[in-house]
Amino acid sequence: MNAVWEEARIALHVIWQRRWIALAAAWAIALIGWLAISLVPNRYESSAKIFVQSGSVLSDKVGITPNDQRADIDRVQGTLLSADNLAQVVRGTDLARQATNPADMNAQIVRLQKAVTVKQLGDNLFTITADMSAGGFSDGQNAKLARAVVQKLIDQFVSENVAGSRNDNENSLHFLDAQLAQRQQQLATAEQKQIDFEQRFMGLLPGTGSIEERMSTARSQLDDIESNLAAAQSSLAAVSSEMGSTPATIAAPSLGGGGGGLSDLQGQLAGLKARGLTDMHPDVVALKTQIAAMQAAGAGGASAGGTQPNPLYVSLRGMAAEKQATVSALSARRAQISSEIAQFQAKQAAQPEVASQAAQLARDHDVLKAAYDKLLQDREDVKLRADAEAQGSGVQFRVIDPPSAPRVPVAPNRPLLLTGVLLLAVAGGAGAAYAHAKLQSSYSTVDQLALASGLQVVGAVTAVLAPRQKAERGEKLKWFAGGGAALGGAYALLLVVELVRRAMTA
Repeated sequence: MNAVWEEARIALHVIWQRRWIALAAAWAIALIGWLAISLVPNRYESSAKIFVQSGSVLSDKVGITPNDQRADIDRVQGTLLSADNLAQVVRGTDLARQATNPADMNAQIVRLQKAVTVKQLGDNLFTITADMSAGGFSDGQNAKLARAVVQKLIDQFVSENVAGSRNDNENSLHFLDAQLAQRQQQLATAEQKQIDFEQRFMGLLPGTGSIEERMSTARSQLDDIESNLAAAQSSLAAVSSEMGSTPATIAAPSLGGGGGGLSDLQGQLAGLKARGLTDMHPDVVALKTQIAAMQAAGAGGASAGGTQPNPLYVSLRGMAAEKQATVSALSARRAQISSEIAQFQAKQAAQPEVASQAAQLARDHDVLKAAYDKLLQDREDVKLRADAEAQGSGVQFRVIDPPSAPRVPVAPNRPLLLTGVLLLAVAGGAGAAYAHAKLQSSYSTVDQLALASGLQVVGAVTAVLAPRQKAERGEKLKWFAGGGAALGGAYALLLVVELVRRAMTA
């Protein structure tokens, strides 16, 4: 510990002996450092926070999903610092005075790209920061310029979402309207071609659609007619057989009533029920009516003789006529459709390209119709979305912290730098004096001389100063103190100047 203390004493003695070198080096370092600090321009920073709300119930209902809104915000955030947007910022601020030609405009855009940052702090919170310095402006102008740039960027941020979205919707609607008009004209042309083709070739067949579809429809109708005709013919045969076994007339009822005629009718009624016919069957209803009439006539004492028409036979004959008419109608329809199919097959055999032409027309029409329907649906979706955004269901903005008005520069911290240079100058001056002593072959103590020479030192003679020398040394000491005080005064003056500049900027 004593050795360390002794070395420190020796170092201080060496530096004090060469104090003028230390003072000169300190002044040189301080002047260079303070000059370098003075050349560094002040940087003024302004920032703002905005909150972006990107969700609503109506938006989801009309198809504006949160992902769509988030994509819109990301798009604006990515394009906010584009050259076009920054050019608008330049034109809207004092930077326009220095952008008189395209080259100057590009220089100002590059400057803003370096000075402006947009950060996302959370899902819905953004900060916009502008850091302005020098560029031919004073400190006060740079402070105002930083705030103006941030405000202009906020305006751009809002307009890009609101006006940009509105313009996108309008452009989309104009495009879809033009496409719909074009598709509508093409669809009308295709439909007219189909009508002309049907009038020439396909009017013989029923139904709609292509030749294959109409042929299939005609064959299906023919199969149905064949099935219905077979059923009608079978029913007619059954009625005809029944008529053959049924007498056309029956004996009239006797005077006393309840005679053989009534018994015959009752027997026929029993036979019909035995065959499984219900009470709702027309034959059963007719027999019951006839029996009731005969019973009423016998009760009234009426008498009749001879024969009368058989009601069952009459009913069967009516049914047979109806069945025969059905068979005739179905036969005529079968013949008509068979003739139509035969005629069309003959025409198709004579002109084989008709089928391919019909299929091509049908495909063209279906494709155009599908495209038209899709465009119509898209147009309605875009219109609904635009109406929803116009009613305030789109992205909403709120400025949380307005652009700040900087009062002091964020960089450089001149008071701290000035103090650091002063300390560095003092340390540098002491170091320069100590290094100068090390370069000379002189010794500050007897022990150093003995150690360096390897000889025994007999003694040391203390310097004896004359009164005149003491006066000169005192005078030099005053000059040295003045030089040191001047260095400190220069430091204090620079601090005062910096504080005054900040006060004037604020």
